[in-house]
Amino acid sequence: MIYRELGKTGLMVSEIGLGGEWLERHNTEEVKAVIDVCEEEGINILDCWMSEPNVRSNIGSAIKGKRNRWIIQGHIGSIWENGQYVRTRNLKKVKPAFEDLLSRLQTDYIDLGMIHFIDNTEEFDHVMNGEFIEYVRQLKKEGKIRHIGMSSHNPEIAKMAACHGEIEMILFSINPAFDLLPPVTDLEQYFTDQYDEKLSGIAPEREELYKICEQNGVGITVMKGYAGGRLFQKQTSPFGVALTPVQCIHYALTRPAVAAIMAGFDNPRHVYEAVAYETATSEEKDYASVLASAPRHAFSTGQCTYCGHCAPCPARIDIAMVNKLYDLALMSDAVPGTVRAHYQQLNANASDCTGCRSCEGRCPFSVPIAERMQKAKELFL
Repeated sequence: MIYRELGKTGLMVSEIGLGGEWLERHNTEEVKAVIDVCEEEGINILDCWMSEPNVRSNIGSAIKGKRNRWIIQGHIGSIWENGQYVRTRNLKKVKPAFEDLLSRLQTDYIDLGMIHFIDNTEEFDHVMNGEFIEYVRQLKKEGKIRHIGMSSHNPEIAKMAACHGEIEMILFSINPAFDLLPPVTDLEQYFTDQYDEKLSGIAPEREELYKICEQNGVGITVMKGYAGGRLFQKQTSPFGVALTPVQCIHYALTRPAVAAIMAGFDNPRHVYEAVAYETATSEEKDYASVLASAPRHAFSTGQCTYCGHCAPCPARIDIAMVNKLYDLALMSDAVPGTVRAHYQQLNANASDCTGCRSCEGRCPFSVPIAERMQKAKELFL
């Protein structure tokens, strides 16, 4: 495993990290199995943005007695309320949620205290000029967090964070589908024999962000490196071709300022598929030649990456899971029995959607969720 310095924090992090999101769907033994393999393979950084109590406790149990070998990204502003994840700036709710994180992870400090998920200017100004940042500063002063970070999907907000001075690192969404900008209006002409992996094809605001982070010593850890798994199959890839985990990892790790990619693992096999990057050949890492022959290109807008930030739902629908099962079903001529069974086992599903669209205002990728719920309802009838 190769280790990289995370900006100016002085922390040396494994270039492949553990994004804890998928662990939320697993029991204590399964979470421990994944974390044990991560440790064996040299992974030393994990992200826990999830507020669900059981996953926090399961992670805490898995790292018990080994806390000092882990660098933890723990989020401030992610809470569990009425059985659902909620993002809030209400300190009366934020403070006990953060203390819960410490308690369940069985630790008295978080290495990287992440200001959770800011994607618009108004919220950035509110957080960075009010009581929320004062609370974060107090946590750092008390040693409950060692460094201040922020998570965002918006390059403009991430750039503001990188220029702020107090934000030492950011968690940002990076993959080819999110980054690449066609230089011509005819998308069929986008990838040519002249395509290379230099920054010339990246959306200007994202290119600028990476450069500013590098110049300011603000490290980046990467989320959504696999685009929710969409890039692994040509049916769901916006390029019309499939990439491998190794190719996605290589793309993220070759961006300026990036120290680690936080990959999501459902099981130990997924860990092995990711750490295969460390011994992969140049040919196995090569994403450029694959994209060079891609039949099309599309942006991430409107595509669900199953991140879960659409929650909470008044009808208590696990929107991310419904979307994932819906997409899986669309990849087959008929709805697979296993997919239908998973859908039917959900406590609430698309049939329970009231069409209130409150979820759409929280979605970082402008997914038409209510419309997809209606389509899922019809598909799974």
